[in-house]
Amino acid sequence: MRIIAKDGDYSVYRFEADAPLPEELSRTAGFLSVTRTDRELSAVCASDAVHGAGTEEGGWTLWEVEGPLDFGMIGVLSSITVPLAAAGISVFAVSTYDTDYILWKLDKAAAAVRALRAAGFEVEGSARFP
Repeated sequence: MRIIAKDGDYSVYRFEADAPLPEELSRTAGFLSVTRTDRELSAVCASDAVHGAGTEEGGWTLWEVEGPLDFGMIGVLSSITVPLAAAGISVFAVSTYDTDYILWKLDKAAAAVRALRAAGFEVEGSARFP
């Protein structure tokens, strides 16, 4: 299974549950994930996409689990998160219809790549994450 680095720096934003979706997000190019529950509205996107709204947790890197992944596949996320947990690396996961995305903090990127390669994953970095 291949895990591919996506360019850029990413943030996780939190807004009140009844907040309107920030207009900037409608103009966001690239990766964007929005989830609304009865308790919050969250968005994951490029760190420079939203300005001065909500609560921001920045410093994330985004990695794509090469897909498409069949809905019948079992244990995809756990096969990735177990070696990362063993290496002391916290993750934030987002799934789409076709694939999974994993985010971990920029300062843990090198350790994450090493842990996943040691677990048998093919990890394709970028210039920042060789």
